[in-house]
Amino acid sequence: MFEGAALILFLSVVGLIGLWIFLYFIPLGLWFSALLSGVRVSLIQLILMRWRKVPPRTIVNALIEGTKAGLTLNRNELEAHFLAGGRVSQVVHALVSAEKANIPLNFKMATAIDLAGRDVFEAVQMSVNPKVINTPPIAAVAKDGIQLIVKARVTVRANIKQLVGGAGEETIIARVGEGIVTSIGSAESHKAVLENPDSISKVVLAKGLDSGTAFEILSIDIADIDIGKNIGAQLMMDQAEADKNIAQAKAEERRAMAVALEQEMKAKAQEARAKVIEAEAQIPIAIAEAFRNGNLGIMDYYRLKNIQADTNMRDSLSKGNFNETK
Repeated sequence: MFEGAALILFLSVVGLIGLWIFLYFIPLGLWFSALLSGVRVSLIQLILMRWRKVPPRTIVNALIEGTKAGLTLNRNELEAHFLAGGRVSQVVHALVSAEKANIPLNFKMATAIDLAGRDVFEAVQMSVNPKVINTPPIAAVAKDGIQLIVKARVTVRANIKQLVGGAGEETIIARVGEGIVTSIGSAESHKAVLENPDSISKVVLAKGLDSGTAFEILSIDIADIDIGKNIGAQLMMDQAEADKNIAQAKAEERRAMAVALEQEMKAKAQEARAKVIEAEAQIPIAIAEAFRNGNLGIMDYYRLKNIQADTNMRDSLSKGNFNETK
């Protein structure tokens, strides 16, 4: 009795496994759903999808969605896109949305956008509902030297034709920032910018910043303007400090040259005094030699002494040394 029950249980399990395998390779329920939805796909094609590693449910659901939306989709093209690494469901969603919104988008372009790594469905939604990009704070300096810090809101919508190969949001932000810097930099005064901030938007929009990007710029709105540093005054202060340092360096150089020249003159004066002392030391020798040779008499010698005494007295009087003269 127990052996019979075990056999029945075993056969039931085997039967269930066999039924699951049968339904996995021959998806009758999926084929029946496609048939009721008006999608012509045979059981052989569904079985072959399994062998080609293509999920039949993904392809059939995409065909059903497209057919109900009035689109004509090709099963082989959907399979090829899946095998190429594309997202079939996103492509079909995008095609249906574009059809309802009267946006020109064909299957070839949609698959190209999807394979390029962009979300084609999100791009179609952005074409219908534009996106707002907030720029980071952008600092620029007017001609009067005052820094302005600007935040802008850029309203864009996707450009379907430029999604493949077009630049992204980072390029839009960079170009808008460049335009804002240029616009403020050409203003004569920061007050003019504060009084008329929409002038920045007009200048930036006129530059055609969305060229070559995956977006079309609809508007650029200045959200906030703050006054920053007085860059002009800071630069002047820095320049004055630099000029002062240069002047101090040059003055120090001239002082060093003057000190060196003074030391040189002192050395020369000392050398000259040494020569004078040396020459004066030779005078007694010369006088003695003159006595021996008879060229100098005793009266001449006394007159010479008197002249020296008179000269010393005059020097003392001129220097105010009265005690010495007394």
